[in-house]
Amino acid sequence: MNYLEFRNKMFDLGCFSINQVYAWQPNFDRNNFLHWIRRGLLIRLRQGYYTFPEYLNKPDFSLYFANRIYKPSYVSLHTALAFYGMIPEAVVQITSVTSLKTANFKNPFGEFSYKSVRADFMYGYNIRPIADGRTLQLAKPEKALLDLLYLYPFYNTSNELEGLRLDEDFMQDEFDWELMQTYTLQFKNKTLEKRVNLLINMYKL
Repeated sequence: MNYLEFRNKMFDLGCFSINQVYAWQPNFDRNNFLHWIRRGLLIRLRQGYYTFPEYLNKPDFSLYFANRIYKPSYVSLHTALAFYGMIPEAVVQITSVTSLKTANFKNPFGEFSYKSVRADFMYGYNIRPIADGRTLQLAKPEKALLDLLYLYPFYNTSNELEGLRLDEDFMQDEFDWELMQTYTLQFKNKTLEKRVNLLINMYKL
């Protein structure tokens, strides 16, 4: 098999797993991956997952790949907060929440960090459209912040919460506090509820 034939078959997938390749070509020689990566024709996202370098220039595909290379997961935490403009800092890592074990991957699209939660905490995200008719799973602002308070328990004082530098206009005008409280109750975690109440006292008018 030549590279052009392979590319024509796999390119529209965005990213693909080695199992998808074998489903198409059971006798595929996996050494092709090494040759094509060395020639800059493929990018390895993590073990067993690949994409094409053309996707480096497409917006939001790093977030899309975050969903795809470690499933189930959705983009949340600092990455989602930065996406909504809730925090001022540019985010280096692409942070996600998963019901699988905690994991980290690094590739030309960035550093991918996955934090583990119980399967019944995997809610509160939207399906957002991106280029080429694809979609990605991105936490709603309220769930992204709640995930942060849950997974980073040191955010338990006013000083620590102020250190996030949450955008006050967003928190007062756009943030859905009732939804935040509804999501919080589903955790059934009194310590988390205290952190959320502290946040409410700081930002809610």
